[in-house]
This record gives sequence, C-alpha cells and structure tokens, in this order.
Amino acid sequence: MKKINNPFPALLILTGSCLFISFTVRQPAMNTVTVVDKPTVEKQNSFYLNNYTPLVQNCFLKLPVTAIKPKGWLKEYLVRQKNGLTGNLGEISAWLQKENNAWLSKDGKGSFGWEELPYWLKGYGNLAYILNDPKMISETKVWMEGVFSSQREDGNFGPVNIDNKGVEDFWPKMIMLYCLQSYYEYSGDQRVINLMQHFFRYQLAYPEEKFLQMYWQGLRGGDNLHSVIWLYNQTHESWLLDLARKIHRNTTSWENRDAPKKSRNHKRINGVEWPQWFNELPDWHNVNVAQGFREPATFYQLSHDPKDLQASYDVFQIVRKHFGQVPGGLFGSDEVARPGFDDPRQGMETCGMVEDMNSDEHMLRITGDIAWADQTENVAFNSYPAAVMADFRSLRYITSPNMVLNDAKNHAPGIDNAGPFLMMNPFSSRCCQHNHAQGWPYFSENLFMATPDNGAAAVIYAASEVNMKVGNGTDIRFEERTNYPFEDKIIFTFHAKSSVAFPFYLRIPGWCNNASISINHKKESIKAIASKYIRIERNWKEGDQIELQLPMQVKLKEWKENKHSVSVDYGPLTFSLKIGEEYVMAQSDATAIKDSKWQKGADTKAWPSYEIHPTTPWNVGLVLDAKNTSSSFTIERKPWPADNFPFTLEAAPINIRVKARQIPDWKIDQFGLCGILSESPVKSKEPEKTVTLIPMGAARLRISAFPVIGQGADAHDWKY
Repeated sequence: MKKINNPFPALLILTGSCLFISFTVRQPAMNTVTVVDKPTVEKQNSFYLNNYTPLVQNCFLKLPVTAIKPKGWLKEYLVRQKNGLTGNLGEISAWLQKENNAWLSKDGKGSFGWEELPYWLKGYGNLAYILNDPKMISETKVWMEGVFSSQREDGNFGPVNIDNKGVEDFWPKMIMLYCLQSYYEYSGDQRVINLMQHFFRYQLAYPEEKFLQMYWQGLRGGDNLHSVIWLYNQTHESWLLDLARKIHRNTTSWENRDAPKKSRNHKRINGVEWPQWFNELPDWHNVNVAQGFREPATFYQLSHDPKDLQASYDVFQIVRKHFGQVPGGLFGSDEVARPGFDDPRQGMETCGMVEDMNSDEHMLRITGDIAWADQTENVAFNSYPAAVMADFRSLRYITSPNMVLNDAKNHAPGIDNAGPFLMMNPFSSRCCQHNHAQGWPYFSENLFMATPDNGAAAVIYAASEVNMKVGNGTDIRFEERTNYPFEDKIIFTFHAKSSVAFPFYLRIPGWCNNASISINHKKESIKAIASKYIRIERNWKEGDQIELQLPMQVKLKEWKENKHSVSVDYGPLTFSLKIGEEYVMAQSDATAIKDSKWQKGADTKAWPSYEIHPTTPWNVGLVLDAKNTSSSFTIERKPWPADNFPFTLEAAPINIRVKARQIPDWKIDQFGLCGILSESPVKSKEPEKTVTLIPMGAARLRISAFPVIGQGADAHDWKY
C-alpha cells in the first residue's frame, strides 16, 4: 500500500460508492481509453450475479471457479500444492479419515467434526476444479455427498456441536458453506441451493439469545453473512435479508470501539495493565482480525450505511497501527497480539495470511478500491510463500518478517505460543495444516473479474487465461503472459470467434507512478495514474493485444514507529537479506505440537519436519546514501528458473546488492529469537561490505526490517 498509516483515500472510504471518473478520453466512442477510479455500477451485468436489490451493487463480480486457468509460476505453485500437503492430507490427517467421521454421518455424530475438514476442503476442492483433476474432484464429491445426506428434517446439517449451555456451534458449518458455493459454481448442482435454503431457515428460527454465542462463531459471523447474501442473490427470497440482519446483530461487533475485550486475551500475561487503546478491537487473535474485519463491509451491502464500510477500513488500520509497522502487509500478533510485542520478530499464523488474502479479495469486489488488490499481492508475494516449504510438504505455524532461526524449541514468551511453533512441520498446527489450502486457489480465482457494464477486469496480475462472457454475450478468452511480479511487462491477447464491443479494465497498482499501455503495438498517449484503472472500450477482434508496462524502481520504506527501521521494495516485491540456510531434518511425530494427530497407518517418515539454521551472518544494518537512497542499490537479474518456481533462495530471478555493516550487539536472544531492533541510526565500527537481498517470499530465514547504520562520528546523521 502507498502509505501504511493511511492507505485508502478517505473520500472513497466514506462514500462507499463506486465512482466513474474519466480523466482522458479518446474518440471514437467505441475505441476509447480512459482512466477511471473504478467501474460504474449504473448497469446490471447480464451474465454474472451482482447484488440484487435492495443490496448495494458491487464494483466487481466473481467469476465461476473454473473460469480462470493459472499459468507460469502460479500454475507451478498449484501443482506443487496438489503433489504436496494439500493433495495428500486426506491420507495422513486424522481429521480427514472417513471411518466414523462426523462429516460423513447422517445424524451428525462421530469423531473429527469441527473445522479441520471444511478448512481443507475449502482449498482442496477449488484446487481440484481449477486443475480439472479427476481424482481430486472425485474425492471432493465424496465429502459433498456426505454433507447433502447429513441434512436433517429441521434443516440442520453436518456435525452436531452443542455446549453445556445448549448453544450450537455454527462456525465449522460457515466454512462448509464456502465449499458448497464453490461446488455449485463447478457443478450447478441444485442440491446446494436446497440445502442452504433449509439450513438458513433453521438458523432464522434458532433462538436469538443462543445464536452465535460461542467465541469463534461470534467473531467470525461475517463468513455466515457472506453465504446468506450469496444465496439471496441466487433466489431473491426476502426472508434471507432478515437472517442477514440477525447474523449481524449477533456477530461480535467490529464497529464498537468501546466493547470489552474477550477475557481470553487478558490471561495471556498475568498482572499486566493493558493500555486503553487495546479496547479498540473486540479481539486480537490474528486470524479473527484477518477474517473478522470485513464483516461490517459485508453488512454494508444491506445497510447502505457508509459507517459500516468505514468500520472495516478502521479495523484494518487499527491493528496495523499498533502491530503492523512491518513489511509484508500483515501484523505481528503471533497467535494473539500483545502490547509491547510489536517488533518485526513477531509473526503471523499461516491461517492468518490466507484469511487476510481472502478478506482483501472480498473487499476488492465490494469496493473496487485498488488498495485491496495491492494488499492481496503484498501478502501473497512477500509473506505467504516463505511460510511453506518449496515442495509444499510442510509449513510453519508462525512466520515473521525478521526470522533468523527455526527449530523445535519453545520460544515463549518471546512469541505468544508455548511449543515448537517455528519449525517447518506438516502436522503443526492443525488449523494451519488444513486452512492453508485456500491461499493460492482463491488467489487464482480472483485474477480476473466481471464488471457491471458487461465488461472484464484484470485486477490481480499473474500468468493465466480467462474464459468469460462479455458485451452481448459473446464467449471470449484473454490470455495473460507475464512473469510478474518479477518482471514489469504484462501482455494480454484477446481471442474470440467474432468481434465484440465491451470495456476491459486494467489495474494500475498504488506503487506505480509511470505505467504505460500499448494497443496492438501502438503506445497510447494516456497518462496512467497510480491507484486507478485504465478502461479500454473498443470493438475487440481476434488477436488484439494489450501491453501493460508497470515500471519498477527501488523504494525505501521507513517504519518510523518501529525504531525507524527500513524495508526495501521493488515494485510489489519487498526484499530480505539473503541468509545461508541449513536444513536439518527431524521426525514430525517427535517435533509436532501435542494435539497433532495422524491417521492409522500413516507413514510419518515420508513427511519429515525441518529445522532451518543460518549459515551466514544476519545481524547487519544498511549503509545508505541519505541524499540519494536509490543510488545505494544495484539490481542484478538472473535467468528465469527452469522449474518455473522463483520462490527459493537459489532461484530468485532478482537480487539487490547494497552496502552494510554488521551490528555485533544484535544477537539471538534468550528466547531463541532474532534480537529486538535498536533505534536507527545504529553505530557500527565493523568493516563495510556488500550484501545481497532477495525477494522476501523466497527467504525462509530473513531480515526484512533493517536497522540503518549512521554515518559520521556520532552515528546520528541518518535522516530519511
């Protein structure tokens, strides 16, 4: 985002409307190139569902799960995910075993009936549809059939989870509703609509005083609300809006800044007097914040109240104000954020990463605000890749911007988790083990979207192709060729059996101030503006080609409220120190956390864990030219990796060279963590040397927030 403290234009936030503002127009009318804030919502798309009255119209419309086919490095990532943990969890995870599984029970009784199965299926099923993998689709259908057959006469379905107060836990079913929606997009199976109608009738009749009264479901009711709105757009049944209001009433309020915190957080450090600002959010569990913050914006579609939309922006900003003064787009909560623990060594659950991406994609569709697409890419390119091994066969529970040692030891209270939470382990922790599966499939599904004016939009960039209907209903295909974010050129080629007129929108990221566009090799004279869309309306013909150039340059970001540390950006990529990595293999069953479970007969030796130890110095500060910081960096390009996978230490196709000095007093501390940053500028008498920076997503050990070395006798002459 352009400015971490205020990334979203206030006027657009408060109005919540989808404006259409033209800056430059070319004639004739059916061959125009303009710059707009976002698509107009004055029309209804003829082929894809937008919000039905009285809901606020969304700026973008999600395409069916099979419409977009990833290519390039993204396709390689999905294939690795299929061959790795996601594709094989059904054979090794105890929660996914079919024997006595409550998700396959007609009466909702049995074992393993909570969030793990739908968490996994949410990503596994979509991965199956995107890759069109027959075996995976068949496995998905087994679970879908189990869900259909589990619906009872009262409308309820799935496992029965009721506490000692008689309160039913709807949370795991909220996740399964996502799975059902994707299955409907894939299959058109009317049973999905029927099941959701009957289940939502059950929820509407459920006693209000008990509805969503448990911890998880209370904070995550926005997921339930999203599915109700989805069904309303399918059926137009007004009683669903009554349920939407009921869900919003009973979801833990993300708007009420004076609401008391959950007692869960108070118990984290006994005897600490929490600061007043800690009451600004109802909860500080990283995953709850990452997915809960969008609930008010989801309800805004029904309420039409700009304050609801503003509330989602506010929550996003509040958590980053206090814990998000770090690169990578996220915030340092470990599991639950704690006052005083805001250094870049504090991390984020892998669950939180993929849920934040999902929320950003929702917010982008609702608002059209480019900042949400930028945020999605920030997390996807910089934070998420390093949370998972390159072969996608193990992952970390916690990953931090500054992380220089991964082992099986307990690092609490340095991090907010007591146990072996930092190493790469295929079985720890069970939430992330299953929930990580949604990250790349959902990212892939949101590369292109439909617009209310029967157009198409490329909103997130990666090599791919999309098949969709536009204009008068013509089936078209856009092929997108690029190695973005590692290269700045993106080429779109149009394919169709006949010519057709429609608008095509291209996002200009907030970090890019000098984008350019060519149509059929002729450069347009339009001035592309950062955080705007280029709208191309023309009579499109077979073979038409659009070349979008997004020039990248090295930029330094100063984190003033986090010791004046700095991070290094190049376009959408953030860079980290290249640290030598030594992988030490360990037995997963000996190093997993205590609640890990395997299926009977699972070969745990085939799924090892890994410690990662540094083999080169990591404790360096950057030596920068304060008068011309860009001159401090040299970009080095390497050949594109033969295996099409750029997110590793060796294969990263872009390196940045910069001068640095070691800081001897900056060491691994008593908790086995990277020491806390010192205030910049930092003194160092060590010899100056040149170090290499690599993309943050490729660095599984990394320093991403750097101290700055002072230059001069008193070492205090650094000024950004």
